[in-house]
Amino acid sequence: MLIEYLGHSCFKLTESTGTSVVCDPYSEEVGYEMPEVAADAVTVSHHHFDHDCLRKIKGKPVVIDKESSHDLPGVEINSIKSFHDECRGKKRGENVIFKFRMDGIDVCHLGDLGEACSSDLIETILPVDVLLIPVGGTYTVDAEMAKEYVDRIMPDIVIPMHYRTRDCKLDIDKVDEFIKLFDEESVEEVDGNSVELSRIDLTGETKIIVLRRA
Repeated sequence: MLIEYLGHSCFKLTESTGTSVVCDPYSEEVGYEMPEVAADAVTVSHHHFDHDCLRKIKGKPVVIDKESSHDLPGVEINSIKSFHDECRGKKRGENVIFKFRMDGIDVCHLGDLGEACSSDLIETILPVDVLLIPVGGTYTVDAEMAKEYVDRIMPDIVIPMHYRTRDCKLDIDKVDEFIKLFDEESVEEVDGNSVELSRIDLTGETKIIVLRRA
């Protein structure tokens, strides 16, 4: 499978036969433009401008924005209700976590998860091979809480998202606050926006991969 980082919390996931899903497309209000892409499905963790810009997706994709299960050719999609804050949604509402099964790999996109790590939520999320996790704080879990999620989920691959970059206008932290919590040898900063994965890449040890946005 191919994972492409399109910026902010947006990824394009493509299964080996070509079926693709885009997660959380964003508008230019983030501070930079998201590239237009085509996909078979779009997942929306919640309806804020930096996660639901459907006009950026070409074609006629299936839009998934609530708890449900969907089967596409070669791809299983399941979603889990969670909260955008630590007060069970009283501040910022609900958030939908998405699980994808493609090419024998379990991928989890946490959306704008803001609630504290709990055993009940971890058990619902598992198993996870690849974890796409917000790390910037303010509107989501911060670096230290993201680290707790990683330690308890124990995925093989972690790709951080929703953090401040040079052009980002949002009041969130840089990715550095997250990666400095890990040993240097477990962090790989890729000079590109994509990574191709297969079951062979799942070693049982957690690796942090930082991608540059498209």
